[in-house]
Amino acid sequence: MTRGRPLAFSPDQAIAQAMQVFWAQGYNSASTRDLLVAMQISRSSLYQAFGNKEQLFLEALHRYRDNLVARLERKLTASPSALTFIEGLFRDTARDACSERAALGCLIFNSASELGQRGDVPSREAAVAVAAIKQLFHQAVLQAQAEGDIDANRDAAMLANYLTLSMAGLRTLLKSGASAEDAGGAVEQVLIGLR
Repeated sequence: MTRGRPLAFSPDQAIAQAMQVFWAQGYNSASTRDLLVAMQISRSSLYQAFGNKEQLFLEALHRYRDNLVARLERKLTASPSALTFIEGLFRDTARDACSERAALGCLIFNSASELGQRGDVPSREAAVAVAAIKQLFHQAVLQAQAEGDIDANRDAAMLANYLTLSMAGLRTLLKSGASAEDAGGAVEQVLIGLR
């Protein structure tokens, strides 16, 4: 079997550019043409490197998830306490109101909302990405319980679910144009729920 020509572009850079398209437009609305223009590659290069649009989306989603979770794990490790990490994450997100980033939302929550429970590979992978965020919150809650900042008798898995739902809601509010004041007020109510 002969191998195809060597790739004349950086797959890593192409995935990063495709991620921006999926993030801004969503999976269904991102056309192959939009992706090719953003990645600056030909249709044949797309198929040679990634197979198809679905595979490209999965690569982009995995990269986004892995980078996000790794960044949040580093922040959790560097924080003086797990509760400080949780509070800071929510407050920082609320302060991001009316920014370009807030308008984009979160690729994971956007994808989960768009793809729903279709049962296909992209929708299942979006659910896996949401589960990764929930797992991170679970780890943070368990640590906060061990540190004495959250009651150890409370169900850590349920609190992780509560935080995941709250972050998804916050991201949706910010994407729809909520003010920093409204987002900040909502965040304070979310944090009261941890005490």
